[in-house]
Amino acid sequence: MAVPKKKTSKSKRDKRRATWRHKAVVEAQKALSLGKSILTGRSTFVYPAVEEEEEES
Repeated sequence: MAVPKKKTSKSKRDKRRATWRHKAVVEAQKALSLGKSILTGRSTFVYPAVEEEEEES
């Protein structure tokens, strides 16, 4: 027989959401930092170019 689940406390919910949001903030900062360094020309990192395979007919 089905049993109702226990309610998650607000503090647990808030911790989980804060962790999720913090990860997004960190990734956004990394992206901005990379973008700024590429624009200023100080970056040594470049995304690898996508090489398309040519079809031989």
